[in-house]
Amino acid sequence: MLDYLTASIAFWMTLFGVQESLLEFRLGYLGRYWFLAISASLLLSFLLSAPITITLIIKFAVDPFTFPGNLILSGIAAAIFGVILTLAQWLILRQTQMTPRVFAPINTVIGILVYFLLVWLNEGSLEWSGNPIQGWKTVIIFLAGGAITGAATGKALDFYCERVEQRLIQLEREREEKERQRRERIERERFEREKLESEILEREILERKIIEREIALEEERKWYEEHGDDNFDYEDEDDDE
Repeated sequence: MLDYLTASIAFWMTLFGVQESLLEFRLGYLGRYWFLAISASLLLSFLLSAPITITLIIKFAVDPFTFPGNLILSGIAAAIFGVILTLAQWLILRQTQMTPRVFAPINTVIGILVYFLLVWLNEGSLEWSGNPIQGWKTVIIFLAGGAITGAATGKALDFYCERVEQRLIQLEREREEKERQRRERIERERFEREKLESEILEREILERKIIEREIALEEERKWYEEHGDDNFDYEDEDDDE
């Protein structure tokens, strides 16, 4: 058991550390909590799966060394670890706007599959009791496996975030361009409206002057009619005007 526990610590701690170093730039200050949050969730998963596993072994006589007992115990442990690890990653990723929510379960599934693959390949060198991993070669394999898996998944998320960030920048530029065009259209409509209002006002002023001129001529004609000025020529007056 000590060998398997040491192998899991070597794999998962390396994986989380590599991921944090790659994600800290994209996730900002949230990346600093990646290692701590997921390590805590890994410990919680172990504490939850251990009593279930022990209960199945003692009360239900499930053999952890033979099929299908080993498959059942591994499946239960993987399910518990997957749920807790996914929740921890999701709680961090949901705080950002440019990270895929699906990354949490994908990252967890990939980590679990790679870990079980390494356990299966190195099962001959692992022991349930005794030294913490009998051969250092096995330690290096689990460390390398965690580093490679963490680099691959972390870089995948980093690449995705970069593409999403570029897309967000492009959308912001398009939004600013649309806003600029909208302001220009409003300004142009305002200018045209003011120009039309000015033309209407000028016509009204001109019409008012014409009406006032006609009224003045009519009053002047009536005055001359009342005072009997025979020398007043209305047509000449109209022509002069």
